[in-house]
Amino acid sequence: MEIADLPIATSHRANLLAAGYSSLAALSAASPPRLARDLSIEVHEAEEILKVAVGANKSKGADGPSTSSVLKGVQNAWDMLSDEQSRRHINTGSADLNNILGGGIHCKEVTEIGGVPGVGKTQLGIQLAINVQIPVEYGGLGGKAVYIDTEGSFMVERVYQIAEGCISDILEYFPHCHDKAPAGQEKLKPESFLADIYYFRICSYTEQIAVINYLEKFLGEHKDVRIVIIDSVTFHFRQDFDDMALRTRVLSGLSLKLMKLSKAYNLAVVLLNQVTTKFTEGSFQLTLALGDSWSHSCTNRLILYWNGNERYGYLDKSPSLPVASAPYAVTVKGVRDAVNSNSKRVRVM
Repeated sequence: MEIADLPIATSHRANLLAAGYSSLAALSAASPPRLARDLSIEVHEAEEILKVAVGANKSKGADGPSTSSVLKGVQNAWDMLSDEQSRRHINTGSADLNNILGGGIHCKEVTEIGGVPGVGKTQLGIQLAINVQIPVEYGGLGGKAVYIDTEGSFMVERVYQIAEGCISDILEYFPHCHDKAPAGQEKLKPESFLADIYYFRICSYTEQIAVINYLEKFLGEHKDVRIVIIDSVTFHFRQDFDDMALRTRVLSGLSLKLMKLSKAYNLAVVLLNQVTTKFTEGSFQLTLALGDSWSHSCTNRLILYWNGNERYGYLDKSPSLPVASAPYAVTVKGVRDAVNSNSKRVRVM
């Protein structure tokens, strides 16, 4: 049984998730005074909730993870290396960005993409939602996308434009694809690309928590999803949270869940992030939002920034790739290589 299934008031379930209680084990370990404080309820109400949680935990036989369940995940290092080398990548639309990312956005990993407003974060997110659908016979994954929009920046007209650009490139690189079977040709229509993007509009941090908790069930029913994009992961948590310690706990729980989902369902998770100012060494500097603790929540971090009038992507964090930067452009067709591009090493933020 999950927190969302507990036989308690709906408001209490929502408050538990918002306070970072993502498992029965975590809830059962809380004391009544602490739970009352976290949920802003009376102690006797907290005691009743804990009684229900402890009962559900015992019936589940989940006082803690059993040794056998933990050992199911054991791998040797050779298997891990083979798995990494066989992973597929999602094309960003720019060969230069793909190069610094080791082929593109990696499946089974969480990639954070941050930058100032207007630099192209949402454009790249939409491009990935389209490119993940490129059929396998044309070098793509032939998957579907989940797009979680917290800011209202997802414009369907622009998605249609980028889908047309993607199809145009396929027809250019594969001139004989017209000879393919009718079923294959049917995939190369903007309408088909749009139909395979599952869109969630989020208006509060509680909705965001609920959707991320719902994803496991959704992905179990839609196993062809190959990318989950959250645009942006920060928006509601910057607006509505005053308790920084609580925010850190909640975000840590969400990032762990997203990491597990990426590995369990062999998909890429892309988190778009905003920037904020940080006072350091006597001056204000731009840095990605949510603080230093959040920086450990992703596998890879790509920072988008302006260099004069040119857009650049800077790979700030990766477990296996060197720090590098590369130019890119946002065109009518979507994210593409910059004209006269040459990869450079530039330190930003």
